[in-house]
Amino acid sequence: MTILSRTEYASSKGWSRQYVGKLVQRGRLVLTLDGKVDVEASEQYLAMTSDPSRSNSLGKVPRVLGHQESEPAFPHASPTALSTAAPDYQKARTRLALAQAEKAETEVLQASGELVERTVVDEAAFASGRMVRDLLLALPPQLAPELSAMNDPWDIEKYLMKELRSALEDAERISNEDFIHAVTTTS
Repeated sequence: MTILSRTEYASSKGWSRQYVGKLVQRGRLVLTLDGKVDVEASEQYLAMTSDPSRSNSLGKVPRVLGHQESEPAFPHASPTALSTAAPDYQKARTRLALAQAEKAETEVLQASGELVERTVVDEAAFASGRMVRDLLLALPPQLAPELSAMNDPWDIEKYLMKELRSALEDAERISNEDFIHAVTTTS
């Protein structure tokens, strides 16, 4: 474990004292209790939290709970503690890129009509099911007078099949129209 003063650390890296001061202010360096720089831990922490697409990145690092803004975030942490305390920049950036890609893909599917809101589909399915139920439950009172006059089981069966098929075809036509209307009005 190499410990250097801030000035020594700045000159060893070829940086200005002010730059090292900014790194300390932003919690990007691992300091000992007496305010000196733990070189190996700081190097590891800088590597984990820096933006590789920018040189001399000074991104702000979240503070440890219980520390005030003027205190360094990791005053005497070991390198192994740092790997669990700080997020890996590349992994976080990858997760962000994936989330943005998924969101864009979802928006494209919604715009093309291939993806609809679940609540719209649930409501349309419930309304269709209720309509079919109501149509079928309305058949017995309508058919009872006709069926009571019939004696031949074959005629009764044909008549029931014709009326059931007609009711189900009406339900299909109406539910398709309602579903298409429900989906297209919300998009």
